Amino acid sequence: MDMTKEVFDAVVAGGGAAGLTAAIFAARAGSRVLVLEQKEKLCKKIYATGNGKCNFTNKDWQASYFRGSNSSLAEPVLRSFDLSDTLSFFREIGIYPKEKNGYYYPNSEQAASVAEALRREAERLLVQWIPEKRVCRAEKTKDGLFLAETDDGMRFFGKSMVLATGGKASPIHGSDGSGYPLAEAFGHTVIPPLPAVVQLKAEGKFFKTLAGVRTEGTVRLHIGTESYTEQGEILFAAYGISGIPVMQLSRYASVALAEKKAVRAELDLFPAADEAELIKELIARFSRMAQNTVEEAMGGLCNHKLNYVVLGLCGISPTRTAGELTAMAAVRIAEQLKHFTVKITGTNGFEQAQACTGGVPLTELTERMESKSVKDLFFVGELTDIDGTCGGYNLQWAWSSGAAAGREIGGRYASHTTAKTKHSS
Repeated sequence: MDMTKEVFDAVVAGGGAAGLTAAIFAARAGSRVLVLEQKEKLCKKIYATGNGKCNFTNKDWQASYFRGSNSSLAEPVLRSFDLSDTLSFFREIGIYPKEKNGYYYPNSEQAASVAEALRREAERLLVQWIPEKRVCRAEKTKDGLFLAETDDGMRFFGKSMVLATGGKASPIHGSDGSGYPLAEAFGHTVIPPLPAVVQLKAEGKFFKTLAGVRTEGTVRLHIGTESYTEQGEILFAAYGISGIPVMQLSRYASVALAEKKAVRAELDLFPAADEAELIKELIARFSRMAQNTVEEAMGGLCNHKLNYVVLGLCGISPTRTAGELTAMAAVRIAEQLKHFTVKITGTNGFEQAQACTGGVPLTELTERMESKSVKDLFFVGELTDIDGTCGGYNLQWAWSSGAAAGREIGGRYASHTTAKTKHSS
C-alpha cells in the first residue's frame, strides 16, 4: 500500500511516549493515524528510562515539579489526564503498576514492558507507523491538509498533525531538536533549549580526588538573591557534582548560566547534625584520639576521600596529630562540611541530560495542545516548554499532553472502527 496517496486523519511526527499516546487516543475514537518515527523502533527513549526500569509516573503531584516559562498553564492539561487516568490506562494495556516510595514502575521493572505495551495497543487500534522516517519539512497546504515530508523525499498528508519529535535531550534516542525548525516554520516561537535534569560542572582541582564518592546531603543552589534547595544522595565526579538533588536543581543553573549569571552550589555534607553538634563531635574526637592523626580521628565520620579534601581546604595536614588541634580547627572543619561551596561553571551536554528546557511556549497552545494560530496542529511532550523533575514527571507530561491532543483529534476525525477487538476507552 502506498501511504503517500492516502489522507490520514492525523499524521504524527515522532513515535515516542507523547506521540504514541496521542496516536492511541485518536485511534480509540476512530481516527486513522500514521506515525512517522525517525529511529528504527517506537519509544526508543523509553527503553533507557529509569535505568531500564521506567519510572513512568509519581504519586506525589505538585505544580512546582513541572517547570517552564508558563508552567502554570500545564496544570489543566495534567488534570485532564491525571495520576488515576495514567494508572488506569497502563493497566488497560497490560502494565501492572508497582509503587516504590511514591514512584511507579511496571511490575516487571523492565522499561521494555512499557514501550512494547504502547506499541501493541497502537497496532491493535490499526495505527500505522513507519520507522526511519525523519520529518524534515511540514506545512499546511492550500486545501487545508498537512504535508509531512521526510528526508528521503516521501510525502504524507493528514487532516491534522501532531509534532511529537522531542526536545534535544538524549539525541541518540531520537530527541535531536529536529522539531524546532518545524514549529518555527508554522510561525511558532521556540524558546532556546538548554540541558535540564543533568549533571553540573564545578570549579575545583579536588573533584578528581572525590570522583565516585556518594554521600547523603543537602544542595542549595545560589543565583543572585535567589536560592533553591533539594536533599538526597550527592555524587561527586571528576567534572563536578551529580545525583538526584543536583539534577533536580540543574535547570535553574542551566538557565542562569545561559544568562551569564553567577551560580554557586552550597553542599551540606553532614546533614545528620547541625553545625554546633558537629563542632562538639569533632572536639570530642580529637580529645579522645589525641595520639592519632587527624585523618584517623575523622575516620567513620565521612568518606575518607571527603575527609582528606575537607582537611586540605581547611589548611590542616591529615597526618597532623589530632591532639594538637584547637577548637577553632574543629570550627573550620565543621563549617567546611556544612557549607561546602563551589562555583558552578556549566552543565553536561544534551547527551547526558534526561530532559531539556525550552521549546514551544504553552501561551501559544490551547489546553488540548492545539496551536492557537494553526487549526489542527498539535504540539506534545518535550517539544513544548515544560520540563519535569526526576521521578516520572517528564513521562507524565508526555502521557497527559499526548492524551489531550489525541482526544481532541479523535473528537473531530473518526473515519472508521479501529480496534481489532472491541475496546471501550
